[in-house]
This record gives sequence, C-alpha cells and structure tokens, in this order.
Amino acid sequence: MAFLTFNKSELVNLEYSLSREIILAGKTGAYCNTSIVTCNTRRYHGLLAVPVEQFGGAQYLLLSSLDESLTLRGKRFNLGIHCYGDIYEPRGHKYIVDFDADPVPCVTYKIGEIVFRKRIALSPDSNQVLIHYELVNAPAKVKLELKPFLAFRSNHALTQENASAKTGFLPVQNGAAFCLYDGFPQLNLQLSTATSAFKYNPVWYKGVTYSDEMRRGFDCREDLWVPGTFEAELGSGDSIVFSATAGEPVNATSLKRRFGAVVDKIGPITSFRDQLVRQADSLIREDGGRKRIVAGYSWLLTGLLRETLGSIAGLALYAKDSAKEFEEILDNLIADNQERLTKRTTQVESPLYLVVALQQYIAWGAQDKAVWAKYGPVVKAIIESYLPGVRQEVAMQPNGLLWAQMDGVALSWMNAYINGRAVTERAGYQVETNAMWYNAICWALAHEKKGSAWAKKWTTVKELIEDNFQPLFWNADMGFLADYVDGSGQHLELRPNQLWAVSLDYCCVSDEVISEVMRVVNAELLTRRGVRTLSPRDVRYKGVYEGNQLQRDEAYMNGCAWPFLLAQYCYASFNMMGSSFVKRAEWLTEGFYEDLSKHGVGAFSELYDGDPPHEAHGAISSAMTVAALLNINWLIEKYREE
Repeated sequence: MAFLTFNKSELVNLEYSLSREIILAGKTGAYCNTSIVTCNTRRYHGLLAVPVEQFGGAQYLLLSSLDESLTLRGKRFNLGIHCYGDIYEPRGHKYIVDFDADPVPCVTYKIGEIVFRKRIALSPDSNQVLIHYELVNAPAKVKLELKPFLAFRSNHALTQENASAKTGFLPVQNGAAFCLYDGFPQLNLQLSTATSAFKYNPVWYKGVTYSDEMRRGFDCREDLWVPGTFEAELGSGDSIVFSATAGEPVNATSLKRRFGAVVDKIGPITSFRDQLVRQADSLIREDGGRKRIVAGYSWLLTGLLRETLGSIAGLALYAKDSAKEFEEILDNLIADNQERLTKRTTQVESPLYLVVALQQYIAWGAQDKAVWAKYGPVVKAIIESYLPGVRQEVAMQPNGLLWAQMDGVALSWMNAYINGRAVTERAGYQVETNAMWYNAICWALAHEKKGSAWAKKWTTVKELIEDNFQPLFWNADMGFLADYVDGSGQHLELRPNQLWAVSLDYCCVSDEVISEVMRVVNAELLTRRGVRTLSPRDVRYKGVYEGNQLQRDEAYMNGCAWPFLLAQYCYASFNMMGSSFVKRAEWLTEGFYEDLSKHGVGAFSELYDGDPPHEAHGAISSAMTVAALLNINWLIEKYREE
C-alpha cells in the first residue's frame, strides 16, 4: 500500500525485519502471525493457529512455519530462517529484496537470475492459510521444496520431542494430513498441482528459539516436528498454491481460485480509515453463529467484558455502520457474562461500561426509547448489584459512592501483577468506577418513569454522589482528582483514570475542575501515542516497556501510554473546546498512521512507551486501540460538520 513503506536495504537486517510482524486474522478465530521475513520470534507466532472446541475454544498452533528451498541446476538455496540460541540457520532472509503488505503480505526473493515471490493469505471464513508461490523469473526449471514445521500445542505453551506424538500421515488430494495428538483437528497440507509429491522423512528439529521470549526471560526453546517435504517443479512464470487447513481436506484443484477470491475480497487500501476498518473487521470473530470481539492478536482473549464494551461502538458502529452487528455482539456478551454483570468481577467498573456503550450507540443514531426498552432492565439490574450484600468485591457506601476492596486483588483495569502482588491494587473509592457509577445512575433516571419507586430510590443516591464525589476526590492544591481514596485519605499519584470523571455524558464535577484536570493531563500525561498511566514526575514512573517480566509489568501501569485512553481525552476536549479541537485531534491520531510499518504491519498496537520516541508494545492488533481511533475519527467528522 502506498502509505506503508519499508526500507528495502534494511530487510536483510534482522534487527529491522524481526521487529516487524504480519498479522492475518479470520472470522473463525484462526490467525497467522510471524515476522515479515517469516522467522518466528514469539511462542505465539505461526502460520496457522486455530480455535479448538475440544479444548474450550482456545487457540492452538498447528503449523509453525514452512521452509522453502529452490534447487537450480543442482545448486540448492534455502529461503527459510530459524533461530537456535544465538545462531540463525538457515539464513534465507539474505535473499529478500522486497516486502509489500497490500492487499496481503508479499515477500520477494532474488538469487542470481532467480526471482521468486510468495504471498500469504488467510481464508476469512475457514481455518485455512494459503501461500501463493510464483517463480517470476528463472533461467531453467526450478525444484521447489516445502518443509513444514508442526507444533500442535497451545499458543501460550511450548512443546518438546515426545513419544506421544503420532508421527504418521494420511494421504489426501495433492498432499498429506497430520494429527499429532488426540483431540486436535486434522491438519491437511495440500498443493494446487497434482504433479507435486510428498516425501515422508520425519525428524524433530530441536532447540528452535524465540528471540523475543528469550529477551523477556521466558522459556524460549522448543522442538518442532518436520514430517518430510513437499516437492514440485516450476518454470519461469509458473505458480503454485500451498494450503494448510484444519479439519477436512479441501479440493486441491481449486486452490488457485480460492487464493484469488480471498485476495479480491480483501480489496485495496486507499486511506488510513480503510486500514482501521480492515483491522476492525478482523477483530470481530464469528464461530458457531455467534459474533464476539477478540481483545487483540495474537494472545488476548475473545469475549472479554470490559474490552468488548470499550470497543464495540468503534468496531461495529464507527467502522461498519452496523446497528445489527452492535446489538448481536452486545446480546452475546450479556448472555455470556451474567455473573460478571450482576454478581462478581475483578474489574469492578466493567459492568458500568455497558451504559457508556449504549450512550455511544444513541449518539451514533439509535433510537433512545428503543435502546432503553431493550437494555434498560439489564442496566437497572447492574446498578442494583452494587448495593450492599450483593457483590463481595464492591458495594455502595452510605455516601452513595462505591468502595472496592479484595485483599491482594487489583479491582480495576489496572490489573498487572508481579509474583502474585498487584502493582496497582487501588483498594477504596476509585475515581473512574465512581464516575461511571454516577453516569449510569443518571442515564437510567433520565429514562425511568418519573415518580416510580425505583426513580425515587436512585434519585436519592444520585444526590448523595453529587454531594460527595467532588469533595472526596478533588485536591485544589494539586489541581487534579485523586486516583483513589482509602482510609488513609487521597492517593495523589497523577494517573489517567480521572479522565472518565471529566468526559462522560454525566459528570459530577464543576467546569472549573474539568478545566484544571485537563490542564494537568495535557502537561504531564498526554503523548502522541496515548495517555500515560503515571506522571513522569512520579518516582515510580517507568517510561520504557522493556526488560524481563518484572520490569515490564512495573512499566505496564506505571508509565506506558495507552492509545484507548485518547478517546476519553478527546471527548473531554471536544466538550470543552468544540470544533476548535478538530486540528489537535487530527494531530493526535496521525502518529499512529506513521507507525503502520512498525511492530504490527498495518495494525494498531495495544500500548506504547511513555518516553519518546514512544515505541509500540503489547498485542500488535488491539481492539481497544482500533476502536478508540475510529471513535476519535467519528468525533472529528461530527465537529467538523458543526
């Protein structure tokens, strides 16, 4: 794509190429994720990972990688690349001369007079990865050999050589099928030409090393099983398609047509919004006829309460303009999360996020009365669940505010742990939870029948919150709201959670407080890649997300910049400044487009360093980030029209 550019001279530099990943995701939950030189650097990397119902729908990596070799006139060139400790072998990346990402990842190799190209596509509606090989130019016939590396393990785990693996195979049309362990789907490896052949020569490749895991101090070595090689002969201008499918084998003769259809359906990218919409679509999973949101690829889970409620408007409404999809996803989420919504959850603000999502739905264009008629009973049940004696982790106090406490548990979205210890426990009155609590009660009262017993009861609570919220959280000397308040008083570490108190539809702080909070946020927390989780002036601030697990978890909630927080920042800013904030909002989002050729190619990352130059980290494709950028774009267009 025109706005995704790569330094071609740097493609052979592993420091450059291994830090850039491709991510392809399908509606079934299957994914393909590896570096642009197809060398796996994480345990999550592989050419085909699929959800396995036999194991609760979790994702399992079947095909780890596929090595290509070309033989011309008796001389063999291996295009694969693997890491073994601190050694890379083979070093096929040295032949790469070009990489393109639109509409699918495309790697071009040049070996003397040979020009060879491969393109990778993931079938959107089945657990299938397709790789199209083309011999663009060669002085004579070339033998292509494909060597598959099989894993058959959870994408969170690693595997070792073992006697339990079933190392046989079944012949299928133009290929072979494998299933290493009971409960797994059959993996069918097939080629588009009947002249290809599979040669069985099984061997374990031991000590394959994932450099990113090694750098973080995790287990990083595993053994992968190679059953043999697939061989075919190509002449100049010839092409062949390789398919890996979980489940039933496919019609091999139609693989070229299938690849073409998948690529045509993806379509070209003509703008940054197109890229956002493409990513939004990839994060909506549909299996068993039910649509749910994937929090992020390649290791975040599907159907999470907070992540779904925080991203549903962006992915379904602002990206796809689909009320039907919004309600379908939301209905599935409510059905799957009854306990979290009304009984117990370790993210106490998450149920209240439902009201924020519904407010976004109405602002987008849904009928207010219809939304209340359908979802009002759920909202009222959520509000009632915070009364004393219902939830163990959080309850309303006599002052109308919510107190959250469970010893040793981080009861908010700031839930990183180090050796079982919560980095930010925040027990007490949390500022964002109480801001959402007030917003939810106000919204419900605006729709509930005036004079009803429910309205009278909760009007009293609303008034209590209005009397107590600002006096409890506001610190005039510091000029911002306390992050939380417990028995020892206000905790005045400067964090972004107060943004909810100044940006929601119903705020219970004065305009002067809002203005002061935004002044401080602008000065100390705002970056072009998100809002920092802690002020750099704080002694606990960690501005770079690097090092071992302990060091990275310290930075996770003590300095990293989170893009999803920009949405709340922009809501507050537009509320204050109106259309005069449009240019500033555009400037804040442009930086993400500059990063599309880094970290996750064409994707939008979960978090960034708090310090410049704000390098990307975390999940390379994040639902919350994509949704926030779409939300901000929607606000920009709304205020630009005004």
